[in-house]
Amino acid sequence: MDIEVAQIVEPDADPELSIINEREVESMVDVQDIEAEVATTAEDMPPAPKSPRVWPNIDTDRAMRHHKQVAKIQESFEDEVDIYDTTMVSEYADDIFQYMSDDMNLTCLQEDIMPNPDYMDAQAEVTWAMRQTLVDWLLQVHLRWHMLPETLWIAINIVDRFLSRRPVALVKLQLVGVTAMFIAAKYEEIVAPSVDEFVYMTENGYTKEEILKGERVVLQTLDFKISQYCSPYSWMRRISKADNYDIQTRTLGKFIAEIALLDHRFLRCKPSLISAVAMYSARKMLGGDWNDAFVFYSGFVDEHLEPGHQWICEKLLEENSTQLHVCQKYAHKKFLKASLFAIDWAKNNWKSTNQDHLMLKK
Repeated sequence: MDIEVAQIVEPDADPELSIINEREVESMVDVQDIEAEVATTAEDMPPAPKSPRVWPNIDTDRAMRHHKQVAKIQESFEDEVDIYDTTMVSEYADDIFQYMSDDMNLTCLQEDIMPNPDYMDAQAEVTWAMRQTLVDWLLQVHLRWHMLPETLWIAINIVDRFLSRRPVALVKLQLVGVTAMFIAAKYEEIVAPSVDEFVYMTENGYTKEEILKGERVVLQTLDFKISQYCSPYSWMRRISKADNYDIQTRTLGKFIAEIALLDHRFLRCKPSLISAVAMYSARKMLGGDWNDAFVFYSGFVDEHLEPGHQWICEKLLEENSTQLHVCQKYAHKKFLKASLFAIDWAKNNWKSTNQDHLMLKK
């Protein structure tokens, strides 16, 4: 995909240069024409009706019931501290995960870095299908350069948050994706790919200078907030303690979590919830149950996770799902052919109904 990037002036203390810089940023994402078109369309539309309740947002009674069930298990469950497992820092794990997920904390890490799940409403040219194509391409790039799992999640989080703040022209969408991967790799990798390697990834679609200018635009738009993001794998490692880190469940859970990356509906979910849905689906596919240990380490009961499991099955059963790069990746024996198993399980065990699974009714 050919991508054109306008020239961007370096920021300076001079107010006039700051104005010029802002204009160049808007020119990069073609924001002026798009915003005008969106504004014109919005004026002609009648007031939108009240949005229905969409999972994971559930009614108060059900939320209170789930909270009481989790609290009861957390009070009675005995967590054995393995002092020899230094990688999971058992002595500090509870405090670490409490800090990352505490909704009462004004700097809650999960809330602070979540994109707007409805940001596509403000995009004039980009669609959810185009986002899926971009994410699938980033999965391919990530695998080709053998980067760390967290790099992929940070990159896609950057893409979604940037698109939440700025309308982007279709011809600039790939630029946003490769720039996000470049930023994530610089932050997460020990030896990050060079800019020249990212140019090669895009088949010389644009130059080294254009990627560096795109990097500055993205970082300025996101206020340089990158390090706060914690991928679902952080919680998945903790949940895996419930089954003594079973390799089959863990591998299948990773595949399901990456499938969730392609589904825009999961933008409403915190990373901790995505990891819980992935492990719950993996356990269900492998014939296991969601016992007290899983509830304790995940913080979610099975009733709350079932709608997410249904979304995963719907995604697996989409036409040409086997052609996705994530499915081809996990079809390899290195990953225990997890994608082949999951798709086959979904075909044999999940039945489509007339009920709208996107809505949770009281």
